[in-house]
Amino acid sequence: MIGPFWRNTSARTREYLPCGLHGRKDRVELFRKKKTKFWWYDFAVRGKRYRASTKEVNRKRASKIACLRLAAVLEGTDPLDRKAPTLTQFSERFLRWLDDARLEANSRRYYRNGWRLLEETQIKGMRADQITADNIEALRFPGSAPNANCALRTLRRMLHKAREWKLVREVPHFKLFKEEGRALRLDDDAEQQLLRVAEQPLKDIVVLMRDTGMRNARELYGMRIENIDWTNRLIFNPNSKTVKGRRFVPMSDRVLDLLLVRCAERKVGWVFPSRQKGKHITSGLVNKQWTKARKRAGLPDQLVLYCARHDFGSYLLERTGNLKAVMDSMGHEDYKTALKYQHPEFEIVRNALNSRHTLRHTGENEEWRN
Repeated sequence: MIGPFWRNTSARTREYLPCGLHGRKDRVELFRKKKTKFWWYDFAVRGKRYRASTKEVNRKRASKIACLRLAAVLEGTDPLDRKAPTLTQFSERFLRWLDDARLEANSRRYYRNGWRLLEETQIKGMRADQITADNIEALRFPGSAPNANCALRTLRRMLHKAREWKLVREVPHFKLFKEEGRALRLDDDAEQQLLRVAEQPLKDIVVLMRDTGMRNARELYGMRIENIDWTNRLIFNPNSKTVKGRRFVPMSDRVLDLLLVRCAERKVGWVFPSRQKGKHITSGLVNKQWTKARKRAGLPDQLVLYCARHDFGSYLLERTGNLKAVMDSMGHEDYKTALKYQHPEFEIVRNALNSRHTLRHTGENEEWRN
């Protein structure tokens, strides 16, 4: 084995370690800084510099650590120097992967929308291995926090795929924007205003979401007639985002009446069939009807169809006081998730406070009379 190379300078002493990679220009440089007892390593691979302390005072142990660090960097990569692609260049491969991967249709749309947002930022021209947490923290996106987090989650997924495909060594850690919970409920008043102006199938969907708490796109739009137990008045939901989401949902009287009319004499098939043969309705149709009906009803833009599910959870807990029943009905595994769907009932708090003061004054009056 070729021995180490030494070079003495007034500032520090350097040693070049071949590490079994003879003739490479990125061989490890081992040196000791002035006024320090530890040996440091310094090398570059594919244009990226790696320089740090070995935390060793012994030269032989330090040289082994330096060579191991170089081997870790080169593991599974081409021995020739090459630059990582820019985010735009990498997006072509990422989008092809989206088309071929076993992902839900909603997930594909989510990541494509996230890339659309990233394309409007300067980070699109950066090399994937040069994107830092500081670069990501400086990004700003139009719209709400969930919209911005769509872009950040897409970026995170892209960088992790780049690491999986051995294009980058590390993925920076970064935080998402804080998302505020939905403050609005699709209550009785909002329902009445919507039903006066809404078209079908939106009318039935509003009623079903408020009385079943089912997720609209993932569960309700794909409901099948053969999963309805008319005798026991139950709806079986076989497809959900969680294992707990596979559940039986009880039907209220108006849900039963609505489904009997909608299904009529049909025994099998989609409850909400599409115009395209063999398919069910999608979010595209319902969202257009929702936006139109909400505007005509004069309701705030912050009110979304999913608020009906929040109303279901809040009302159910208020009436039953049974968090377990709410979790089972909504398909939640974690009570923390279920509590996010609970909206404060200020009237309950107000009545409780008034009753306390009423009892207090009643007690004072009884004492005065005695």
